[in-house]
Amino acid sequence: MPLPFLTADRAFEAADDVALPFDDRDRWRRPYRPGPWRVGVAAIWLLLASYVLFAAVVIALTGTLAEGGAVFGIALVMIAVALRMLRVGVWVSERGLRRVGFFRTRTVSWDRVVAVRTAQQPVRWLGLPRAVQGQALTLVRRDRAAEDLPPLLTTHSADFLARAEAFDRAADAVEAWAAEYGRG
Repeated sequence: MPLPFLTADRAFEAADDVALPFDDRDRWRRPYRPGPWRVGVAAIWLLLASYVLFAAVVIALTGTLAEGGAVFGIALVMIAVALRMLRVGVWVSERGLRRVGFFRTRTVSWDRVVAVRTAQQPVRWLGLPRAVQGQALTLVRRDRAAEDLPPLLTTHSADFLARAEAFDRAADAVEAWAAEYGRG
């Protein structure tokens, strides 16, 4: 019995003329996959949140609803933290470059970008204060000095630690977007 939905070489019958998601240049997209450190920490947070949700149900059934609601609120905060950790990174579209941090998101339009460069410099290891020698993808803007801006990507971040090839591919992708849409 053939299973055409499991094969990679099947023909697309109805969707031949529909644009694929990566063809929509106006959508914000991350030009790389989140790294195993980031995904692992988020998975642990979600696992802990499931235990806290179970505790909220038990507390609501055996105690008061207010106590169960408070524990449920803690679980929702844990889920929001895990999802925000997965969202952190560099996003690009034809409108500009977006650096999503845990607490803050900054967007720079392509007409303010002078260059995006890879440089060998001291970088922070997993965002901690300890600095090690590594590579960083830096943004040079028209209105600010390059030293004032934090690096977009580093080889020792949660996305690229021990994945030098992935950093090179991501840096090349962001540089290609800057070359295509940058006006500088």
